Amino acid sequence: QVQLVESGGGLVQAGGSLRLSCAASGRTFSSIAVGWFRQAPGKEREVVATISKLGGSTYYADSVKGRFTISRDNAKNTVYLQMNSLKPEDTAVYYCAARAVRELFRVFLREEEYDYWGQGTQVTVSS
Repeated sequence: QVQLVESGGGLVQAGGSLRLSCAASGRTFSSIAVGWFRQAPGKEREVVATISKLGGSTYYADSVKGRFTISRDNAKNTVYLQMNSLKPEDTAVYYCAARAVRELFRVFLREEEYDYWGQGTQVTVSS
């Protein structure tokens, strides 16, 4: 079992920045891959960024490339999502998700590939 707790969401003006954190417990953190997803009102949940278990591989959705950075600190059991140059269309509930993985550089892009989810944190970007 893995427990995930997101934090760092809030209200920010367009062009601003936020850093989301996903704190994990319950399993050796370096054995799990993590992804950030988001769901805007009336839309399906979509992948934002993902990271392999030791951070050697990452993936970004085209909509956030160059603006968002995913990273992890395995000593702190935490994954971060640094979000810069925020746009109103980034407004959503952001979720982190995790799953165990054996391969060193494997990342997962689909929500059905993840076994554990946090409760979500709201990000609102005003224009």
